[in-house]
Amino acid sequence: MDTISERLKFIRNEKRFSQAELANLLDITKQAVANVEIGRNNPSIDFISKLIENLNVNANWLIAGVGKPFNPPKFEDIEDELTLKVESLLKKHNLI
Repeated sequence: MDTISERLKFIRNEKRFSQAELANLLDITKQAVANVEIGRNNPSIDFISKLIENLNVNANWLIAGVGKPFNPPKFEDIEDELTLKVESLLKKHNLI
């Protein structure tokens, strides 16, 4: 993937978002997403920072194509997910 447009589309597809869903998540218009994906517009700094923050995208990869598309998950996210799974299992087996 040579362009930021291609990388954005890759991210959206990997996360299984429609253009409208991604736009809603980033608080921008669907047209803004579409225009970046087709290379008509470059993404704004705000667009890029929201994408990085909300989808854990690797900034170096998004901007320059260097590294992997996504950053490793944050410990807090893993901890929350594991806590929910453990609680669910404990409830399922009537242990809490």
